[in-house]
Amino acid sequence: MTTTCLIADDQEMVRIGFSAWLNAQPGILVVGQAADGAEAVSKSRQLNPDVVLMDVRMPVMDGLEATRRILDAPPGKPRPRVRVLTTFHLQHYLYEALRAGASGFLLKDAPVEELVRAVRVVAAGDALLAPSVTRRLIADFARQHPPGWQPPVTLTALTEREREVLRLIAGGLSNAEISDTLVIAEQTTKTHVSHVLTKLGLRDRAQAVVVAYETGLVTPRE
Repeated sequence: MTTTCLIADDQEMVRIGFSAWLNAQPGILVVGQAADGAEAVSKSRQLNPDVVLMDVRMPVMDGLEATRRILDAPPGKPRPRVRVLTTFHLQHYLYEALRAGASGFLLKDAPVEELVRAVRVVAAGDALLAPSVTRRLIADFARQHPPGWQPPVTLTALTEREREVLRLIAGGLSNAEISDTLVIAEQTTKTHVSHVLTKLGLRDRAQAVVVAYETGLVTPRE
């Protein structure tokens, strides 16, 4: 099965380089490129890619707003997985992108092998690519909310086991690792993960990590 990709970046050399490398990999096909956020939204709706590699700083519309619009597709419409391309000095944008539903991020100066792995991991809906870095990023911003701030989601709908699964998701564990930790079948883990996402109205594991920190289920020191 072929994973289709859309690359959104205002630098032509980045788009061309990423496209050439990904197209050379088995099972991956770049179906389009976009030079700004508005074009990324338009081409995403037109081409229905499996994965969008999204730069943050772009003209016309930035990558954060483009991510929101792409992932706010009406029910029944296909939603791609969005992986944000960035550098560490844009941490606030990264946090907001994760809250908007982006499935983690990839540093632009990462080895090219990581680019391929990022596409495959995101397409499979698996755990975040760099869980330790992502958790630290989320934790830093989740604890900076002003006094009296309340998270947009509560965990009251979750069972105790589902809370435990959410805590392990926030720890960066894959379904197989969660199954080993809780000594349960992997299919049971998948069911618990699905229930967590459905009950909390989340799109994927990236948003689940954000919620785990914002609600205090997991704290930065963990």
